[in-house]
Amino acid sequence: MNIIADKITFGGKSLGKIDGKNVFVPFAIPGEKLEVEITEHKKDYDNAVIKSIIFPSPFRVKAPCPYYQNCGGCNMMHISPEHQRVLRKQILCDIFHQHSIDISSITQTIYGPDFNYRSRFQLNNGGLSQKSSNSIVPVTNCLCAEPVINEYFSKTNFEDRPKGRIHLFGSDYVCSEKKLSVTQEKQLNQDRLKGNKAKKIKLKEKHYFAGTVASPENTVTVRLAEKEFCFDVRGFFQSNLFVFEKVLKLISENLYGGKNALDMYCGCGAISSFIADKYETVVMVEHNRDALVYAEQNLRGHKHISYGMSGASWVKNCSAECTSLCGAFDACVIDPPRSGMENEVCDYLCNSKIPLILSMSCDPSTQARDCAKLIKAGYVLEKMYLLDFYPNTSHIESLAVLKL
Repeated sequence: MNIIADKITFGGKSLGKIDGKNVFVPFAIPGEKLEVEITEHKKDYDNAVIKSIIFPSPFRVKAPCPYYQNCGGCNMMHISPEHQRVLRKQILCDIFHQHSIDISSITQTIYGPDFNYRSRFQLNNGGLSQKSSNSIVPVTNCLCAEPVINEYFSKTNFEDRPKGRIHLFGSDYVCSEKKLSVTQEKQLNQDRLKGNKAKKIKLKEKHYFAGTVASPENTVTVRLAEKEFCFDVRGFFQSNLFVFEKVLKLISENLYGGKNALDMYCGCGAISSFIADKYETVVMVEHNRDALVYAEQNLRGHKHISYGMSGASWVKNCSAECTSLCGAFDACVIDPPRSGMENEVCDYLCNSKIPLILSMSCDPSTQARDCAKLIKAGYVLEKMYLLDFYPNTSHIESLAVLKL
């Protein structure tokens, strides 16, 4: 049966209709006429696959990667890079429109290289996991990877790579001569068990967490926007450093400066260090205490207070004390997990009267939900940035600038 792809949806599938019923088709491009086969019937929609392309889109290209549609990574490589960015913006705008928020005229796209941009990989038994499968793809070259990662892929035979879950981090942004780190997942728990025997970081500032320890053998330092940050390669750090450097500068440009600023879900403190250039005191909240150890190091020399707890716990147990100690916040930068702000955190911000909130997100659906609550509480969404961290995929990150 035939279908005309109407629009692209969050997740990268194109949407069309057959006999009035919604049908989702992966690897299709809006405007194409396709012959499809229904693979799954649901109550409100069907899933289908392409059998043939009757009228292709002018933006369709031959994917240059031999693993495409086999590896579980990219899902938009069959679309020209320029049109990919148009479609990702459409997806972002459509999601916000579902919450009655029109961002079409205020959204800018921040992007970097279309290929060879990714510095961080997780391997399973030496390869990349196939989508919706336990199969492993033994890659020897990834078009998304930075050159130092591809050097590892090409020089290390698949059979010789470590088994289990492996963390790779490699980039020309790394400060040391050794540009690549290869770490096994099991080392993390071993280090934690040994942690109470290691020397803990001691700083003069007042802190509200029981410090864990840094792991020197797994610590990497990168230089971005004229600052250096250290972090554990087994934890989270942005994997597109070309775009992240631009985002750090962008955040700094949108901060006015003042006395106190809150960095909620601060991670290893990379963003906090730029906030600290504009504000006298930075309050950092992060539930992952391993990451917070690195935030302590990255904020040395800047006045700050650290809270090793969830955002919800901080709101309930420490926010009043913090405000009493420091005074009111002049700004908040918040970068929650995919699930979005915790309800307690969003309610706190809605009632906080903080004049400036910068909300960064890796899931536009939860960000739109949270922004809708803030707008209802009196905030104005003045700027929206689509952060194009993952070219050739439908993954979207974004930064919203809200003013009271």
